[in-house]
Amino acid sequence: MDKINCLIVDDEPIARDILEAYCKNLSELNVVASCANALEAKNVMQRESVDIMFLDINMPVLDGISYAKTLRNSPQIIFTTAYKKFAADAFDLAACDYLLKPFAFDRFIIAMDKALDKLKSPKSSTNRPAFSNQPTDDFVFVKADNKIYKILFADLLYAEAQGNYTKIVTVGTSLMPKMAFSNFEESLPKSLFLRTHRSFLINKSKIDHIEGNRIFIKKTEIPIGSNYREQLLKHIGL
Repeated sequence: MDKINCLIVDDEPIARDILEAYCKNLSELNVVASCANALEAKNVMQRESVDIMFLDINMPVLDGISYAKTLRNSPQIIFTTAYKKFAADAFDLAACDYLLKPFAFDRFIIAMDKALDKLKSPKSSTNRPAFSNQPTDDFVFVKADNKIYKILFADLLYAEAQGNYTKIVTVGTSLMPKMAFSNFEESLPKSLFLRTHRSFLINKSKIDHIEGNRIFIKKTEIPIGSNYREQLLKHIGL
């Protein structure tokens, strides 16, 4: 099995040591370097192939968020920080995961599983990391109106593409994050959610009934695109 190359970037020596120790417990991981700042990391990235980067946010000279924005061919990024306030910026960059210091080994494992799943995905060659196509949690976080909302999959009814925004409708509210529709779709488990139209995806457990080329969820009519009808019927066992 090919090794997964990891790069640790953190200005705190203890934090670097902890991450290195965690990585050594997983035989498939290879730490190519452990850097104290983003400039050191930049030099490593020029000569090494990196699959996963553990990136501290609050660093001197160039902080982790700013450095991540400069990466042209980004590895999967797992942000590490002691400050919750940076979570929104991390979500804006579609980080693979966000670890709040101090984090235990089991939480590290969850982050690694997300990164490894993403690396195995056919879309892993994209320039920006994204959340795993098969989430291990039963919820997803989205940013809207300068707040971060936790959306339970069980509460999500449907989503609709609206330009650069995605309308997300749950049993209790409606949100409009500035988020690509395709990115939101990738954050959902395919076993529960499916596309019915180029601009709509639904929670199949919330379907009330189907009539012609329309799906009814509560009082909302959702169109079924001709290119999606056959796949929809297969998903619901017809």
